[in-house]
Amino acid sequence: MTPKEKAEELLSIFAKIIPASSYEAYEGGVKINFDLENAKQCALIAVDFAMNSKYSFQPISKGLVSAKSYYEEVKQEIEKL
Repeated sequence: MTPKEKAEELLSIFAKIIPASSYEAYEGGVKINFDLENAKQCALIAVDFAMNSKYSFQPISKGLVSAKSYYEEVKQEIEKL
């Protein structure tokens, strides 16, 4: 699974379980989606947890890379979403 696919998977999982917010706010005239931001924060916490796990390798299509390197890319992809 590519880092982008993993980021989308994690965000999707957390977006489904975070309750919808009735609170609305605007920043620079743009409505802030707190539900999405909360899902991102949860996904980032999960990635940090995975990075600190006892496993040192994460299989991906290109072969084996270090888990830290893989999950750093996943974190970058989550932040882009």
